[in-house]
Amino acid sequence: MITKEYLILAPEGMHARPATAMVKLAKQFAVVVQAKKGVKTAKLNSLLSILSLGIKGGEAVVLEFDGVEETAAVAAFDDFFAQNLKDW
Repeated sequence: MITKEYLILAPEGMHARPATAMVKLAKQFAVVVQAKKGVKTAKLNSLLSILSLGIKGGEAVVLEFDGVEETAAVAAFDDFFAQNLKDW
């Protein structure tokens, strides 16, 4: 299992478009990805579960990767957060 913390740089926070992209990205790998914000946890296989976390701009979210392709998934999410979520 790999755990990473990401800072949400987009002022709008996590909304439908980036959440949908995260679901699609997570499904590309043989891995279970969970997002945690405070005491709330959501698997990244559902748009609504991600949105229910209420992640706002400037907040941190912790992602847990568990599976045979977790290293590749972490690299893909690193790129996703660095490139896409800063100005989406």
